[in-house]
Amino acid sequence: MIEEPPLLTLRRNFARPTQQQVDAFRGVQTGFVVDAMKGRGALDGRIKPCREDQAIFCGVAVTCHAGPADILAPFSAIEISGPGDIVVVATDGYQATAVAGDRMLGIAKNRGVAGFVTDGYVRDVTGIREVGLPCFCTGVTPNSPVCNGPGTVGQRIVLGGATVDSGDIIIGDLDGVVVVPFAIIDEVIASLEIVCALEKELDAKVLDGLTTPDFIKEIFAGDRIKEID
Repeated sequence: MIEEPPLLTLRRNFARPTQQQVDAFRGVQTGFVVDAMKGRGALDGRIKPCREDQAIFCGVAVTCHAGPADILAPFSAIEISGPGDIVVVATDGYQATAVAGDRMLGIAKNRGVAGFVTDGYVRDVTGIREVGLPCFCTGVTPNSPVCNGPGTVGQRIVLGGATVDSGDIIIGDLDGVVVVPFAIIDEVIASLEIVCALEKELDAKVLDGLTTPDFIKEIFAGDRIKEID
């Protein structure tokens, strides 16, 4: 006989980045962060903000995995979250019911949570917009979930084609959501400084009238292009 799983498997204690590490990503475009991680790190582009003017966040991921139609796991992730955290909910793409609504996100905001990300659906969009908490999801449905488990909180999950663990840094804006794994935070910060400097330099050149980037000039001057009539 297969043993019944517990309603919830919870890990409260996980390594967290310092505030200084988190602040290094605050206000930085997600595209720049991806460039600092060699072109990868973003979640699936189908995970989008409920509202474009509520799409910017940066904080520490608190993860959970919700079983079909379950909201026990996300409520429990909110329960162990603190100010500035981002609740990240994996549903394996379950779409028959919502995994969050306006009251859940209102409670999350009251606890200081800075954002909510899921590969599932949400409901009560009008109320969510009034709450004002950045919420990224794959869609909307009025179908309601229940607290039925099984679920996990604080453990590694897979969401939007990426692995996310509690303690990772997660950043969102209109371009999408990017995950910086805890183990490489300092490495990414060092690369990010270079990326931002190069982007600033290129921005200045574009504003000054740049028509052809240097790398295009080099390619056109080389022998790797075959021209035909």
